[in-house]
Amino acid sequence: MSTSAQSSAETGSAAPSGAPSGETVTDRLVDLNTRYAEAFTDPGMDARPVLKVAVVACMDARLDLHRALGLELGDCHTIRNAGGVVTDDVLRSLTISQRALGTRSVILIHHTNCGMESLTEDFRQELELEVGQRPAWAVEAYSDADQDVRQSMQRVRTSPFLLHTDDVRGFVFDVTTGKLREILPAS
Repeated sequence: MSTSAQSSAETGSAAPSGAPSGETVTDRLVDLNTRYAEAFTDPGMDARPVLKVAVVACMDARLDLHRALGLELGDCHTIRNAGGVVTDDVLRSLTISQRALGTRSVILIHHTNCGMESLTEDFRQELELEVGQRPAWAVEAYSDADQDVRQSMQRVRTSPFLLHTDDVRGFVFDVTTGKLREILPAS
């Protein structure tokens, strides 16, 4: 698959396609932003999401959340990380989203064929051996996306910092069909 910002590693060349020698992917993205900014007009939006929803999802590049959910600019807060798992930092962002910016609903999205399914907590030990220091963070790897969505829903629902935990729903996005499959919470 090719994109307008395809990396030089993918093309096998020293610079992105059509880019001057020595130009990095970041240089290309900054150039593209310059073009974007030339036509940009301030939409006059507030930082508060129009739909009062926060979406927590995996950082996987195959997930185009706005298109998949029919969202427009300003509709939601989007919080992404490896696996889309609810970590302390996600709870921090959700707390700010709710308490300072008015969101009331939380949607959690994991996906099929996630790289987190091929990792284990041994990843931390491997990093420690390589760099001489063990990361303070957990890998949060999982082998069952459905179960991890349930765990993430439970973490949101039981957080003492969140004001609104009644509308928390979890899904697994199928990367081959584009469909969401809802995961019911543990009973």
